[in-house]
Amino acid sequence: MAPKTSDAEDLAHMRTALGLAARGLGRVWPNPAVGCVLVNEGRIAGRGWTQPGGRPHAETEALRRAGAAARGATAYVTLEPCSHHGETPPCVDALIAAGVKRAVIAIDDPDLRVGGNGVAALREAGVAVTVGPLAVEADTLNLGYLKRTKEGLPLVTLKTATTLDGRIATHSGQSRWITGEWARAAVHRLRAQHDAVVVGVGTAVADDPDLTCRLPGLEEASPVRVVIDPRLRVPLTHRLIATAAKTPTWIVATPKADTQRRKALEQGGVEIVPVAPQGAGAEFVMTDVLKALAKRGLTRLLVEGGSRLSAALLRENLVGRLCWFRSPSVIGGDGIPVAGPLGVDSIKTAPRFVRVSARKFGDDLLESYVLQN
Repeated sequence: MAPKTSDAEDLAHMRTALGLAARGLGRVWPNPAVGCVLVNEGRIAGRGWTQPGGRPHAETEALRRAGAAARGATAYVTLEPCSHHGETPPCVDALIAAGVKRAVIAIDDPDLRVGGNGVAALREAGVAVTVGPLAVEADTLNLGYLKRTKEGLPLVTLKTATTLDGRIATHSGQSRWITGEWARAAVHRLRAQHDAVVVGVGTAVADDPDLTCRLPGLEEASPVRVVIDPRLRVPLTHRLIATAAKTPTWIVATPKADTQRRKALEQGGVEIVPVAPQGAGAEFVMTDVLKALAKRGLTRLLVEGGSRLSAALLRENLVGRLCWFRSPSVIGGDGIPVAGPLGVDSIKTAPRFVRVSARKFGDDLLESYVLQN
């Protein structure tokens, strides 16, 4: 007989599993970030989360830690356990073999190789299954994976740091530092939670950034660095190129970009992502760029570009989240705006977001938004 658990206990243990799952954000792509908690007779017997690189899976980790205590336990899993043979055996087989008697699953996996098969396999083996506790929270946590699986696109978070009047730089282009030390540390934390950080070639050339996570203990969590550079204009001496052998660096360029520069960049460790431009010019359709990145496994992008890249993404309605840092200063109308022209003729057609949180970092304010559906 499956162990009985109250609804309140189910929610409490699923919250723990979601907290564990969050540890994998930015480190497990193209896999989802999953958490698993095994509870036996009211006590946590084992905990696990998806490991860097996507394996081992959360369920395997929890079972390993629980050992014999997994027999008769309830497994709380944030995403439907896999039921197909990939690089590792199916997690449902491992749960069944370990003697788990009940599984509480937050959401189904939209991957066609799973898609309800995991739940069906568990039930067929006599495991009692409950699906749905904290489904909204689980959806939010793995929105990047879900969006890539369903739409072939990654989740895009646009990060910007502006003055009170929405300027990202002075009229001369000077932008360091609009926000203070604490806000900049928060940006590094955001980088660690995303698969890749994306900038346009203009920002790459002007700022010569590192685009790494430099928080103590999180240096190895630096994301893939992506530069949108159709004609391969980034100088070979820039920091991004010089450190490409250490930190994965991709450049999105047209297939007709200069062959010699491409070879030189590739010899330096840069990976070129070819995307055909729109028409005869070198302007990308950003949807095509995002699809190309998603095909390579990326699920969560943090965009730190300038006005031009921000506008391109907003025009195509590709920004799912905003992380807007505001400093208590004013630059004025001759400063560079957060986004270039969008061609909005009516307020009703403007991209609209809903604020979900606000947090202070020293004198600066971080406001987080999600796209209004």
